[in-house]
Amino acid sequence: MTNIIKFELDKDGIALLTIDLPGKSMNVISTQMLDEFENLITKITSDAAIKGAVITSGKAGSFVAGADLDMLLGWTSNIKEGTASDVYDMAYRMNGLLRTMETCGKPIVAAINGLALGGGLEICLACHYRIVADSPKINLGFPEVMIGLLPGAGGTQRLPRLMGVQPALPYLLQGKNMKPNEALANNVVHEIAPLDDIVSKAKDWIIGGGKPIQPWDEKRFKVPGGQGAFNPNIAQTFMGAQAMVQKETKGNYPAAVAILSCVYEGHQLPMDTALKIESKYFTTLLMGTVAPNMIRTLFVNKQAAEKGARRPKDVPPMKTRKLGMLGAGMMGAGIAHVSAMAGIEVILLDREMEFAEKGKSYSAGILAKQVQRKKMSQEKADGILALIKPTTDYSDLKGCDLIIEAVLEDVTVKADVTKKVEAVVAKDCIYGSNTSTLPITELAKASRDMSQFIGIHFFSPVDKMPLVEIIMGEKTGDLALAKALDYVAQIRKTPIVVNDSRGFYTSRCFSTYIIEATNMLAEGISPALIENCGIFSGMAVGPFAVADEVSIELSYHVGQATKKALGSSYIEQPSDAAVEKMYRELGRKGKKNGKGWYDYPEGSTKHLWAGLAEYFPLAENQPSKEEVTNRLLYRQAIEVIRCYEENVLTAPEDADIGAIFGWGFAPWTGGPLSMVDTIGTKKFAAECDNLAQKYGVGFSVPKMLRDKAHKNEKFYC
Repeated sequence: MTNIIKFELDKDGIALLTIDLPGKSMNVISTQMLDEFENLITKITSDAAIKGAVITSGKAGSFVAGADLDMLLGWTSNIKEGTASDVYDMAYRMNGLLRTMETCGKPIVAAINGLALGGGLEICLACHYRIVADSPKINLGFPEVMIGLLPGAGGTQRLPRLMGVQPALPYLLQGKNMKPNEALANNVVHEIAPLDDIVSKAKDWIIGGGKPIQPWDEKRFKVPGGQGAFNPNIAQTFMGAQAMVQKETKGNYPAAVAILSCVYEGHQLPMDTALKIESKYFTTLLMGTVAPNMIRTLFVNKQAAEKGARRPKDVPPMKTRKLGMLGAGMMGAGIAHVSAMAGIEVILLDREMEFAEKGKSYSAGILAKQVQRKKMSQEKADGILALIKPTTDYSDLKGCDLIIEAVLEDVTVKADVTKKVEAVVAKDCIYGSNTSTLPITELAKASRDMSQFIGIHFFSPVDKMPLVEIIMGEKTGDLALAKALDYVAQIRKTPIVVNDSRGFYTSRCFSTYIIEATNMLAEGISPALIENCGIFSGMAVGPFAVADEVSIELSYHVGQATKKALGSSYIEQPSDAAVEKMYRELGRKGKKNGKGWYDYPEGSTKHLWAGLAEYFPLAENQPSKEEVTNRLLYRQAIEVIRCYEENVLTAPEDADIGAIFGWGFAPWTGGPLSMVDTIGTKKFAAECDNLAQKYGVGFSVPKMLRDKAHKNEKFYC
């Protein structure tokens, strides 16, 4: 009796294999599942009473969602002790199992009743016939490139052999999904049928004499659209694909190049040899640093955060039913929208009805586009919009169980709003502030109960940015934390939890990216070199482009406020004078007034302002791109470590998740602390010492890093 795959043999001798991982909403491929799968393949092959088999899932809406990422991380943690051949053997195991299945001489059919991703789709492609349920919710695809890997169980070989090399590459290189109709058109599945009929139709195909042989095992098989290095179409495809991959990845993601190599080499070879080549490249990626770091941060740790890893365990669930949103500006309107989308009633309050109505119209615009694109019915859109009530009357906030404030960044204004709100809401109502700079502990002083006051910091645009930074004030209690995390889960965002400080975590560390770029500009380093190094390092946007988006005006005012707060302990940097010159002397505020580090000519593409050369003359000797890149990335990482040392951060997971999803730190690194671990704390500290001698205290090594370097420890144990 198996635990994951249920085996049933019917009167016609057809085995039904139902994959149903206990206690999980989705099936994933684990070591135990592979063990059971291997035993069942042996049974099907050797038992004469079994005429064929159908593979399906016991999960509603889900076939198999790919490999267990914890299993893959376990493989990478054993690499130090094992050899490349040991890792290869682990990587090749599923390839070998699926190849045994498709050459066993008995017909195997996939009855696909839900999404089939990664290894799940690879199981399907190794079946001789594939029937998918007729549902627009079903996705089929290979997302492995998104975690620094490639489809390692035949995906890079079977997909091109089914649909052709050129059409298959976008699905492999971009992680694109396909719906059932698209899969049928691409020859990825053979048939679409009603959900209730897919298993019976699969059995009928076997009874009707379905051939247990794959197309690529036929003697005269040819890849659709052409194959071989000397085929003009193929040669042209790979020439263009290589250039596009380099453009998109900036050379930071080896998985994309490995996928191209797998397809190019493998499609010219017999399947058995091609699968070994695929496993070779898979092993190389698994033994690298990019894939393990990306898997850990972007999936394992991110999913743990979303499932409540930081939530107080002894507090019962606290679902938000009625939200009071204070301020209907860009942030308030965005928060109101994502809350209404989650089915939460929203009271959208502003000082004038015109502003409140404008905030609601933001949601109306988004929903109208959804209806226009036929992604939502008008009835559903109307229902969501009806959840948002614009108002200027504080008494409408009665019954709210959560308040989020996003009014002017002024302590006095926020304190006045807090008192007005707490005069009408119940005593157990949790109060959250969306401030990005003002200390939560200071703002909480205006509240009747500081334990129920918490920071809930969103990122703009709210409906697109996945992260929410939860900030604990000095007296914030577990109830407020649980409420905030439960609310973030309701609106399907990713939370991190940090402690109070000026700029908190994300704003504080993100600012160093812009500051260091501006320091270099003031030193006479080419702005184009700086900008391109930021882009090619893997950051979401170049430092000057993002500085214009944030606005030079805001950078100036935040800098002035920081100087005032720190007093004599503030250390001037070259960037201070540069920002003041741009804003105060030249009136260049950023994108908001069409004049910043960039110029924004009407009807044309933005470009770095030519006047920068006049006000920030180029030095005769320019640094290497490696040094500029290191200054940009290392300066951020050093500030992250300072936050950890000062207890603003309490876990490396929050540091890396917040950096990537909050301000766009290079995802290929796994985050700043993963990057430091990859470099090695000893080497990183030494390089920062060298940078500090040249460029100042911004690179001074914190004691926490120094201690770890001395002991040769990592941030992730």
